[in-house]
Amino acid sequence: MIEKMKVVCIAGQTSKKDELLLSLRELGILHLAEKRVADSKVTERFSALSRLLQELKDYAGKEKAERELTDAEFEALYRDASAAMERKAASRARLSGLVLETERIREWGDFDPRAVRELSAVAELHFYRLDKREYRALCKNETLCFIRLKPVGKTETIALIGKPDETLKAAEFQLPERGLKQLEREAADCEAEISECDRVLREAAKYLKSYAKQLLKMQNEVEYSSADASLNRESEIVWITGYFPASQTETFEKAAKANSWAWLMDDADENDPNVPTKIRYSKVTSLIKPVFDILGTVPGYGEYDISFWFLAFFALFFAMIIGDAGYGALFLIGTIILNVRMKKLTNVTLLLYVLSAATVVWGALTGTWFGLEGAMEVPFFKALVIPGIANYPEYFDVTATQAQNNVMKFCFSIGVVQLALACVMNIRRRFRQRSLAWVADLGWLLSVCALYLMVLYLVIGETINLAAVASVIAAGFVLVVLFGGMSPEKSFARGIKAGLGNAFTTFLNTISAFGNVMSYIRLFAVGMASLAIAQSFNDMASGFGGALVIVGIVIMVIGHALNIVMGFLSVVVHGVRLNLLEFSGQLGMEWSGTAYDPFRELKKVRNN
Repeated sequence: MIEKMKVVCIAGQTSKKDELLLSLRELGILHLAEKRVADSKVTERFSALSRLLQELKDYAGKEKAERELTDAEFEALYRDASAAMERKAASRARLSGLVLETERIREWGDFDPRAVRELSAVAELHFYRLDKREYRALCKNETLCFIRLKPVGKTETIALIGKPDETLKAAEFQLPERGLKQLEREAADCEAEISECDRVLREAAKYLKSYAKQLLKMQNEVEYSSADASLNRESEIVWITGYFPASQTETFEKAAKANSWAWLMDDADENDPNVPTKIRYSKVTSLIKPVFDILGTVPGYGEYDISFWFLAFFALFFAMIIGDAGYGALFLIGTIILNVRMKKLTNVTLLLYVLSAATVVWGALTGTWFGLEGAMEVPFFKALVIPGIANYPEYFDVTATQAQNNVMKFCFSIGVVQLALACVMNIRRRFRQRSLAWVADLGWLLSVCALYLMVLYLVIGETINLAAVASVIAAGFVLVVLFGGMSPEKSFARGIKAGLGNAFTTFLNTISAFGNVMSYIRLFAVGMASLAIAQSFNDMASGFGGALVIVGIVIMVIGHALNIVMGFLSVVVHGVRLNLLEFSGQLGMEWSGTAYDPFRELKKVRNN
């Protein structure tokens, strides 16, 4: 359930703004309406601390400090570690350049570049490497004066006296600033500096707990600075606007009285884009919260909380897409192991139990156990199968076409149930709002049900009364056109006019609704693809017998592991899509909400 929110404006004296902010932070229920950027110095410090902490994790060993550092001790360690990190980066960059320069001149041997430059001041010198052919051609050129030097590798080297000639195509060797020995000494110094920096960083990494504590402290300073920047100021008065759950009204009023705040409160407007969304999960719907957290989806304040329906349909979609009871059993075993290691039940483990159990049930009903046809030779597994949807229908005197048509019909039926549910939810809401737009949602309900029959006719050849179905679709279209523009603040005539103005859009949406019903066939298609992949790997593995049976086992393990991974990806692509696009689209949800995040003292560092 999406909790009702209150909007409140709190005012106080400028001289007591810090007391106001500290009290609000301690209260911990006010979501700031306009959260401005914190002071740049504070955010830069937090970012630097965060980066250094991530770097230090690479230097952490088994040895840990027995105590936490004081603030003064931490500052000294932080300065040393930051400086060491900067010196190491600079030394590594310099070392890289030195190594490249050393490799460039190594074949030329060790020489003193200064002496060469002094000689070049007397007689201009340029150095080149030439292949045998180029060198012979140069020897025939009487206009150029050069000195032959010791060969470098398999190439000739020369010192050209005077200005270079354009006919000479060889690349000139640029004299280095320092000789080979000096470069090697400087590289050794850089390596020693890097080693010293590593020592400092390893020492600092013993105090990761202190760094984490300071990082949390700094993030709270960032939050406080942001709240301070969000205050509105005029003369001697400061004020701030925010939202809190209506259930916390009494708590707020007590705090306001205790702190002598001046405040003005009202119910939050559903059309206010700044109102945050706070979902109150039940024990059941809280299972789907980890999925929402991963997806980062938040419904708008005026939208629906579909947690229960999302969980129910997602579990079914997951089971049908994975489609194999053997895989479900593996998931169940893995979840039990995870639960034992964690020593407590969490929403994640409970969700995994539900998804695993649903997969086992669906796989058992279709007779799918690791894609093995031989499973149907086991009486217990065979007794669990519903013949009409069996993946091995020949064991039940059912044709493959009948079984596939039944599964496709089941997929389309799930689709019409979910989309019709969305229409009913919209009708219920519009009716409560005393808006005639509920008639348009009734039109959508009629259209969706009729389009479902049309899909069955086109895909699996169901017999229907085409004229009656077309009439229902047409009637639904008319209702949507006439009443789709209605709202409580519009007159009947203006609502009709608005609906007629969107007639073409309604026509396109009707076509889209047909596509939405059709789109549920993906549950059948992906499930069948997963079964086909499992069967293919089983067939490949069965070809290895005798001494090569190990190879067959490896092929089966790798093949099924790959199939499971692909199944998880399919759940994200298809299972989540049907809830977030088809179902939510029919509800008119945009998932444009902002999660309720009150100004409070953080207890652990969070990723923004």
